[in-house]
Amino acid sequence: MNELPAKYNPSEVEDKLYAYWLENGLFRSTPDEREAYCIVIPPPNVTGVLHMGHMLNNTIQDVLVRRARMIGKNACWVPGTDHASIATEAKVVAKLKEQGIDKASLTRDEFLKHAWEWKEKHGGIILEQLKKLGASCDWSRTRFTMDPEMSQAVIDAFIHLYRRGLIYRGVRMVNWDPAGKTAVSDEEVIRKEVDSKLYYLSYPLSDGAGEVIVATTRPETIMADVAICVHPDDERYSALHGKYVLIPLIDRKIPIILDEYVTRDFGTGCLKITPAHDLNDYEIGLKHKLPVIDILNDDGTLNSAAQILTGEDRFVARKKIVRMLEEAGRLSKTEDYKSSVGFSERTDAVIEPRLSLQWFLKMEELAAPALKDVIDESIKLIPDKFKNTYRHWMENVRDWCISRQLWWGQRIPAWYKADGTFLEVGKTAQEALSAAESAGIDCSGIRADMLKQDEDVVDTWFSSWLWPISVFDPSVFADPQKKGNRDLNYYYPTDDLITAPEILFFWVARMIMAGHEFRGKKPFSTVYLTGIVRDKLGRKMSKSLGNSPDPLSLIAKYSADGVRMGMLLCSAAGNDILFDESQVEQGRNFCNKIWNAFRLVKSWQTSDRPQPQHALKAVEWFEMLLNKTIAEVADDFRKYRISEALMALYKLFWDDFCGRYLELIKPDFGSPIDEESYRSSLRFFDKMLKLLHPFMPFITEEIWLHLDQRKSGESIMMCRQPEATAFDETKIEAFEQAMNCVSEVRNIRKDKNIPHKTALELYIKGHFDDSLICVLSRAVNLSEVKRVELRPEGAASSFMLGVTEFFVPLGNLLNVEDELKKLKSELQYFQGFRDSVNRKLSNEKFVSGAPAQVVDVERKKLADAETKIKAIEEQIASLELG
Repeated sequence: MNELPAKYNPSEVEDKLYAYWLENGLFRSTPDEREAYCIVIPPPNVTGVLHMGHMLNNTIQDVLVRRARMIGKNACWVPGTDHASIATEAKVVAKLKEQGIDKASLTRDEFLKHAWEWKEKHGGIILEQLKKLGASCDWSRTRFTMDPEMSQAVIDAFIHLYRRGLIYRGVRMVNWDPAGKTAVSDEEVIRKEVDSKLYYLSYPLSDGAGEVIVATTRPETIMADVAICVHPDDERYSALHGKYVLIPLIDRKIPIILDEYVTRDFGTGCLKITPAHDLNDYEIGLKHKLPVIDILNDDGTLNSAAQILTGEDRFVARKKIVRMLEEAGRLSKTEDYKSSVGFSERTDAVIEPRLSLQWFLKMEELAAPALKDVIDESIKLIPDKFKNTYRHWMENVRDWCISRQLWWGQRIPAWYKADGTFLEVGKTAQEALSAAESAGIDCSGIRADMLKQDEDVVDTWFSSWLWPISVFDPSVFADPQKKGNRDLNYYYPTDDLITAPEILFFWVARMIMAGHEFRGKKPFSTVYLTGIVRDKLGRKMSKSLGNSPDPLSLIAKYSADGVRMGMLLCSAAGNDILFDESQVEQGRNFCNKIWNAFRLVKSWQTSDRPQPQHALKAVEWFEMLLNKTIAEVADDFRKYRISEALMALYKLFWDDFCGRYLELIKPDFGSPIDEESYRSSLRFFDKMLKLLHPFMPFITEEIWLHLDQRKSGESIMMCRQPEATAFDETKIEAFEQAMNCVSEVRNIRKDKNIPHKTALELYIKGHFDDSLICVLSRAVNLSEVKRVELRPEGAASSFMLGVTEFFVPLGNLLNVEDELKKLKSELQYFQGFRDSVNRKLSNEKFVSGAPAQVVDVERKKLADAETKIKAIEEQIASLELG
């Protein structure tokens, strides 16, 4: 390799190394005799560009994949994108509108041609951006949910489930997205608390004998009212039983009906019944055999059935009808009201409950094994706090509306006769006709070319729920009993799934259902749920707030490794991340620290002189500490404590390796280092680079390639992770005591303004490992270290580490008057602290009422304060005697 540059240049290194990894096929995975480790990427929308949530999610995936690769597993990370029916169609429609083209003027095939052109131009952007992050995906396996074979898998799955009697077609109240002009599932509806109004409307009795006041948040739907409902036991309205009212403004006569569903203390206790535009009203309408009047078009405008305000948007109509009611004397009053309103997860349009003929998938049977897997922890949720949410969803699961009124997506394989009546399901018209004939349906006079396919497509989630199976072998959905190809049998079930809690039911639960239905087994073993990336004020990142940094700009400024590390240090599973740019700056600084430490070590000249005793002890200590950290990191990974694993390595390198080890073993200026210490340092570097590689792939690879002579195609990612060997905790603690002693002596030097070149004496009273005296002498320039039983005279400065006391005689190096003044001030503080703790412990109510551990803490505070007071008093006495 060439000489190491003075400064680390991440942009140059990252591009060079990623190309090197790709050229050498280092991310490729094919089945072999090794244990497989597999992650399938949560496919980002083909419309998407990289955001902070993607950065976090994919960094975690890459860490797990790279570590699996380095512990000897055959690691396979499958990338791909989702066709995102609603979002993509909206993008294409908007693009066409800019060109002066209305979707309605195009045939389906013409529109799809535009959609595919858009996809080819924009669809790969996010995957290319992931490469900048260092994602080690097997790019040869990249899938798109509308690849021909992937789409065929969706059609096969639909037909299979239909033949099983799990898919049916029916009129139901669905969530209608007026912006997307399609039905959406319950899980795609986001409930928000909004400021609304409660309008009190006057409905005159048809016999002219008075009026009924009804409270509603939706006055624009009164034209669709078919009844007024009161509670049968509400005495206020007993005289109205069996009567009729007239709808304001249009004077249509509707009955007053009785039902216990009505909440008597809400509004006036009278409820307007609008079956076409409210789910609960629809249920009441079915019960009382009421008609259904739909006054809304699919875009949320009023249709001719409304009789008034035809063509107006529903919210514009609301404002206008309030004025009209007021002018007609039919608006009794208005109140401010907090209302829970459903919004489309894709378009943010207010959802409209709407009766519609749709395709549904029965969920109860499919949900049972998916619930069991999580409850008995065959599939572990990390963190497990989401288990109860998952249980609630699955125990209250409703049939899934799987049809969408769109053109972009997999078209439903249902076929209709010329008169529009449904015939059968099949991949082709001929297959549907043959299936109908086999079922005994009279098909005389019907040819395949006379049949028309359903106009709708399936919900996007109906393709992505097959993802862990279809990415390996899309052909198995035609026959779930089929064994499947080599890839499927090797990689499935996959291992870990990294995703967001908000799609736990959308996607995760449904994948588990599909896994059992089509493979008879779970699709993965662990689901790691990330938190939401928020700004440092706790706000969710959004374009409108301007608080979402561009990930690629962050990478350009702080390096990919810096961004990865900054994100991971504050990302405990399931907890939201409060992102601050200083975190990725810390990551960049760590990269520079690693680089500079390596350059320092490589700059040393070596000699064959014997290894100094202090260096021998430093090497022995760091070897043990390194092994302890390796064991801790392995345990953290087993528990998916990824942030904690990184922090342990960060502290090991920055504090212990750079701050202690290198300081102890580095040679005097201009002198060579002994060969043994040098080789040990490079060996430690090699191990730490391997440990850090999953988190920081670029800088660790670059340094590793410079660490020794390497062959072309070699990479740190193909090396084995270091494994822990035996270590002595007692010796690690002894060295820690020695290093804490070093810190205290340095503090004394700084406090008393004593330069390092001035040698000091140190007296030790209590336990200390004498073999480490050489380390103290080297680190803080000690002329003599003595063991004592009593405090020596003239020991002006002292400190305690545990129960061991250390004394530093300063003689004429100390201004006694100033030191006494300072010590007396400290004594006064600790005496006050001791007295406050004593008062608390003298309070019988506190001692008897507080938890035992709290009382124990206070007693320890008292003991520590007494020890400190005694030490200060001894210092004062020593100085006054001296």
